[in-house]
Amino acid sequence: MSSDANLNVLWARALLEELVRGGVRHAVVCPGSRSSALALACAHTPGLRTWSVIDERSAGFFALGMAKHSRQPVVVVVTSGSAGAHLYPAVIEAAMAQVPLVVLTADRPLELQGWGAPQTVPQARFYGEFARMFADVGLPESHSGAIAHLRATAARAVNTACRAPRGAVQLNVPFREPLAPVAQDFGAEKLTTLAREGRPDAPLTRILPPSRMPDAAALDTVRARIAATERGVILCGPRDEDDGFAEAITALSLATGYPVLAEAASQARYGGGPLTVSLYDALLRHEPFARAHAPELILRFGGGLTPKSPQQWMDGSSAELIVFSDEGALYDPPHRASMVVEGSAVLASRALAEGLSRGAGRWAQGFLSAERVARHALESALAERPDALTEPRLAREVVAALPAGALFFVSSSMPIRAVDAFAQGGGVPLRVLANRGANGIDGIVSSAAGVAAAAGRPAVLLSGDLALLHDVGGLVTAARARVSLTVVVVNNDGGGIFSFLPLAQSAKPDEFETLFGTPHGVDLSHAAALAGARFHRPTTPSALRTAVRTGLEGGFHLVEVQVDRATNVDEHRNLFARMATALGEGPWV
Repeated sequence: MSSDANLNVLWARALLEELVRGGVRHAVVCPGSRSSALALACAHTPGLRTWSVIDERSAGFFALGMAKHSRQPVVVVVTSGSAGAHLYPAVIEAAMAQVPLVVLTADRPLELQGWGAPQTVPQARFYGEFARMFADVGLPESHSGAIAHLRATAARAVNTACRAPRGAVQLNVPFREPLAPVAQDFGAEKLTTLAREGRPDAPLTRILPPSRMPDAAALDTVRARIAATERGVILCGPRDEDDGFAEAITALSLATGYPVLAEAASQARYGGGPLTVSLYDALLRHEPFARAHAPELILRFGGGLTPKSPQQWMDGSSAELIVFSDEGALYDPPHRASMVVEGSAVLASRALAEGLSRGAGRWAQGFLSAERVARHALESALAERPDALTEPRLAREVVAALPAGALFFVSSSMPIRAVDAFAQGGGVPLRVLANRGANGIDGIVSSAAGVAAAAGRPAVLLSGDLALLHDVGGLVTAARARVSLTVVVVNNDGGGIFSFLPLAQSAKPDEFETLFGTPHGVDLSHAAALAGARFHRPTTPSALRTAVRTGLEGGFHLVEVQVDRATNVDEHRNLFARMATALGEGPWV
């Protein structure tokens, strides 16, 4: 039916039109009655691709993954009541990782609030401080001013989600019955053209973003500090944008002569330049090296650091810390930064590189030489057990199996740490993403499925078993979305990360195992069968590489690698010890 024949339909259509004109290209819709007008508007709005997800928590992370990959805002539509509450973890992650989402929570009308009407809860400011903006758009009205206000509010919401600091916004959208799109006479002929149609191909209210070019005077100050300091490093934490960051950081490192210590999810490790250091975790755990290579200046990019050693090394030095903030967020837990430079990190790096030409000197070569020694020791240790699939070896093999340009999503907890500590870096460019805003394991499968959906090509996820079990619904979401996704699961029958904490020694063994080890005994082949995924259970490194490469050919795959949680701590410690022994007391040039 024509959208002009029903007020609810016209209202929802105007709202979705404005979101699309503001840059939204994907909508994730959960089933519900009160949200039916919004769901139909998503399906019928040109320029918008609609994805149906059964579970709201999975839907939130699916949308998050899409937005992380595309860096465009994604709409999530849920019905009234507790449905919107299931989006809370994804909204938190969006806030902490600066990912743009537009959450549309359908609601009951005012006269049903507070009087026991079913599926009715207070939905105003559902997400507290984690939402960048909240607005209740009010009940649909057949008034040009009201519809224009709705359009302008939608334009403002999508702009807020996309400007620094990015995050989720919530629009609460109440509807009265009848919810079905039946014809109504509401005086549509009295509406102005602007209210009914908006501005073709543009938001009703266009809000221009501020300049992303960092302050020129601030860059001059930083450039002077670099010129006066030879012992500097470039430290890169997690960062989602695929915007030429690796190339810009490479240019900056070559101009300054500073080594780049790059996390796997920084977009600077894979495809980085000749001064990029991957095994910095092992180097900085080695006290003689860390002490001899205390920096005087640290240029800090990206989000919060995953391993502890670089943060401890940085905190223990007297180095000046300069933080570059892409999205207006601050990552400086010890309050060490002398300056925060806001704006595009890519533009800042390029601008700084233009006035400098130090080149790689003895300082940077010390890092590179030490890494070569550590890498040789690591490879020698792994070669002694060529068929063993330990957690460090597993992470290394998965990365080695990825071709240039591959999409790789890594779960929090042990997988991201194993990749950071042991996986080979190098010149092969990879897009590595992770939910490192709140550092949780919830929604990992759904997020990876969203990445694959937004990209329209195969992706690989490395997950722990508890993260998978925490998001079994994500397997169903991936199957229903028909994405090409290979889920590699490290199955150590529980929570392996807790064995690295002091409580593993202080707690009683039975209490530790029950409360923290949390063995589950689940046969993951059943999870694969539930979602119709092709199941693989490799037992050797070569078989694992084959399974990953098979998955990258397309389709939905679940690859389970069974490892021994009881020996995992020793595996990690032995490899770090072998690298430390090889490093010795130097020299490292």
